[in-house]
Amino acid sequence: MTDIDFSRLTAYQRYKLMASLIVPRPIALVTTLGANGVVNAAPFSMFNMVGEEPPLVMLSINRLQDGHLKDTAANILASGEFVVHIADEAMAPQMHACGESLPPEVSELVATGLTPVPSSTVKPPRIAEAPVAFECVLHETMETESRYVFFGRVQWLAARAGLVDTQAWRVNLREFHPVGRFGASFYTRCGDRFEMAEVSSASTTIDQL
Repeated sequence: MTDIDFSRLTAYQRYKLMASLIVPRPIALVTTLGANGVVNAAPFSMFNMVGEEPPLVMLSINRLQDGHLKDTAANILASGEFVVHIADEAMAPQMHACGESLPPEVSELVATGLTPVPSSTVKPPRIAEAPVAFECVLHETMETESRYVFFGRVQWLAARAGLVDTQAWRVNLREFHPVGRFGASFYTRCGDRFEMAEVSSASTTIDQL
């Protein structure tokens, strides 16, 4: 084994190791609304589900070296609202392009050709091309030396037609093809899936989840 004492590493060295080893990570493509009325969209892979009661998601956004906030963090702090989208293979190039640095008066949605549509419960719009959108309000904020960690409470879910069975509350996973972050600029697909039977129950198929 290679033993590494994290206390002897720089923050950047720790980041490189953690971000390349804790993979694959789901990606949140987040829309927020700036004070100037411009819609901001940015992808973040330090993101995940926290729990269901209350329904919480976590979004971790780094502080910039000059002390300024990224637009997403500033907008969430100002308005307390944001929308988390799960990007699939079809929109992966546009999701990646939303990570480019643009002037605050330019919307990433316009720059990448993504389509904003009104949300149901928050002011930031949803993205029409995304298969899944979670409308969130800020539940709690945690600050660290390097990051803002936002906990968002999900108020509304919008899913592509046919993706969610609202009678059985199942997701049609055969039609769901999200992409994940795999370190640096590498991504991973979810096409190679395998089943492992539960120890205490009968096996299920992918359509029964």
